[in-house]
Amino acid sequence: MELGRFLRARRTQTSPEQVGLTVGTGLRRTPGLRREELATLSGISIDYYIRLERGKETRPSPSILDALARALHLDDQEHHHLRELAARAAHYAPEPPPAPSRTVRPHLKLLLETMRPSPAYIISRSMDLLAWNHGGLALYAGLDDWPTKQRNLARYLFLHPTAHRLFPDWDNQVRACVSRLRAAAGTAPDAPDLTSLVGELLLKSADFAKLWERYDVTGRKHSHKTFHHPHVGLLTLSAQSMHLEGTPGQRLGVYVAEPGTPDHDAMLLLDMTAPEPAAHPSTTNQAQRSAGTDGKSRGLDRR
Repeated sequence: MELGRFLRARRTQTSPEQVGLTVGTGLRRTPGLRREELATLSGISIDYYIRLERGKETRPSPSILDALARALHLDDQEHHHLRELAARAAHYAPEPPPAPSRTVRPHLKLLLETMRPSPAYIISRSMDLLAWNHGGLALYAGLDDWPTKQRNLARYLFLHPTAHRLFPDWDNQVRACVSRLRAAAGTAPDAPDLTSLVGELLLKSADFAKLWERYDVTGRKHSHKTFHHPHVGLLTLSAQSMHLEGTPGQRLGVYVAEPGTPDHDAMLLLDMTAPEPAAHPSTTNQAQRSAGTDGKSRGLDRR
């Protein structure tokens, strides 16, 4: 059960010193807190806690969840995730839910086009790249080498040879990526889109496997990202991600830069020189009609 896995991961990564316990000189075979220590700190019996961690107790009260969250020093996002896991454990459905639709509504594709030259894209809950504008795809150098259905930002970060060179802070990027996937998979552990991706990355990336084992569900959110791009050089862009209402967990990601800066010039160059995206010809034609242009005035060759 995901509730037990999450509690164990947080317990083993919480040191006695963090919660104000004095550690003796003897050897501790258990990393982090012992079960009995966490039970005592939470005001519950050791037997009850063991049942929770082993998945045999599936209906902890809100007060017990709050006590565990306080004892483990969970932040707000982790506390919320704990509650979601408990709610799912209490109403567990054996049938896995179907994968959400990959369809992106036409007006959202049009939105991406109107955001140019800012790189923008739409991703699924499992970080599949579903739609993009010129810069949104080109920003992740080499991602267009892969077939459309294989384009996934988590897969790119861990398996594409360019990713390490593209991100000077690759370690921070992958930690945030795994935290997002862990949070999504924790509340939908049988979802085929998530299990397929996670299974692939566990098999192919030792780095992913190590981070996955930690069960972090919060990652440091960076408002700026720096790219060492092979075509336009070094650029730092402000990043924003937001949930798209009325969609099956789809999110919009967009990057911007202050006009007149070298970063904006590099972003503009990326948009101008990026290959024409072949996946959305109808959308780009619609964008041309809406703008009252045939596209050639922007240096685009629509086919």
